[in-house]
Amino acid sequence: MSPPPADRTAHPGETAGRTTGGNAVGAPGGASPRATRRRVARRYDREILALALPAFGALVAEPLFLMVDSAMVGHLGTDRLAGLGVSAALLTTGVNIFVFLAYATTAAVARRLGAGDLPAALRQGVDGIWLALFIGVAVAAALIPGAPLLVDLLGASTEAAPHAVTYLRISALGIPAMLIVLAATGVLRGLQDTRTPLYVAIGGFTANAALNALLIYGAGMDIAGSAWGTVIAQVGMAAVYLTVVVRGARRHGAPLRPDAAGIRACARAGTPLLIRTLSLRAVLLIATAVAARLGDVSIASHQVALTLWTLTAFALDAIAIAGQAIIGRLLGADDTAGARAMCGRMVRWGIGSGVVLGALIAIGSPLIVRVFSPDPEVHGALLPVLLIVAVTQPIAGVVFVLDGVLMGAGDGTYLAGAMLVTLVVFAPAALLVPVLGWGVAGLWWMVAGLMMVTRMVTLGLRVRTGRWMVTGAVRAR
Repeated sequence: MSPPPADRTAHPGETAGRTTGGNAVGAPGGASPRATRRRVARRYDREILALALPAFGALVAEPLFLMVDSAMVGHLGTDRLAGLGVSAALLTTGVNIFVFLAYATTAAVARRLGAGDLPAALRQGVDGIWLALFIGVAVAAALIPGAPLLVDLLGASTEAAPHAVTYLRISALGIPAMLIVLAATGVLRGLQDTRTPLYVAIGGFTANAALNALLIYGAGMDIAGSAWGTVIAQVGMAAVYLTVVVRGARRHGAPLRPDAAGIRACARAGTPLLIRTLSLRAVLLIATAVAARLGDVSIASHQVALTLWTLTAFALDAIAIAGQAIIGRLLGADDTAGARAMCGRMVRWGIGSGVVLGALIAIGSPLIVRVFSPDPEVHGALLPVLLIVAVTQPIAGVVFVLDGVLMGAGDGTYLAGAMLVTLVVFAPAALLVPVLGWGVAGLWWMVAGLMMVTRMVTLGLRVRTGRWMVTGAVRAR
């Protein structure tokens, strides 16, 4: 691990916008204020891209695990694939609700890095990893005996249920490793390192594909081979992360033993983000339930749109991840001017990325509808939904960036409240869609329009107040 030295916290934002006698402070050779602003903007852009591009690669690599499993298991029979679908939904939910392990750790580690205290940053990261291990063991312990009941609650067929239970019970053994990967990824992001997570994700994906092929077909282990292949790959990824973090901790004298006070602090910092994530999951669950009530054509169109929306979210979330790391570091370094300037620059990146993604979706929508379904009815319902997704991408870009900025600032309590407000606004509006006969397009005006605009307004108001810019190595409670 090669975290940046403390002197890198002297960010270009410290000189941005300050002028003396018509020339920017620190501007070489009496450069004009406009030239200085351009130079600083380019420096911001380089820093954002240096973090965002590897983060995007790592984000895209994650869903490839499930795609490989699905492709290989699909050749074993429809009942196996159906079982995988049920168990994967449970596993994804069980892991993703704890994504705060990455988000909260990123912000806390980045703050201490910005304050120039690398040992404390690493100690904070180690506490987050211990918390991930404890949560992972508890979730696995509940999931293994509860697998048959959970599979039944999700409505698995008689043929698919045994395969779902088998896959879920084996895969649950890898949940502690999955959560350790989340927390350790947060540690490295906080240290401004998004390249290592990219390399680990690529290695994990490659190992997963090879192990699945070997165990499913070579060893004849059926769907259990797919589950064991994924578990082994996840444990291997966790081992790599732990090696990197432990080496860094030892090099800088950070303790490795579990610290009860530090672990409790990590849990307290993560609780608001857990509430935020659960509220967001509730929004998406309500949307899917409403789409199901609208009929098979609507739910099919909704699923395709949601898949595409999730894919675009990876690109926008990469900028948000850069925001978490950079903003946390700047506030730790007491650089509020740099934090505000960087926030503004990332919002521009979010808008620009949203415009590009929206244009690509709009142009490609006639092809997209044919790729995902041969049904003319689905084509007719899906096309307007894709255009709604396209025109709202710039809004999504702003939302993702502001979300990342406030996470980096450790403003989790506000984020939780803002997402609860969004849920309260969205739920009744979405439930009215079938009553008013608006169809799946009306539903997506609620999802990509009302929900995202509500988030943009609540997050934007917070950013404008400046109350999120709490400086220091530890955010005051």
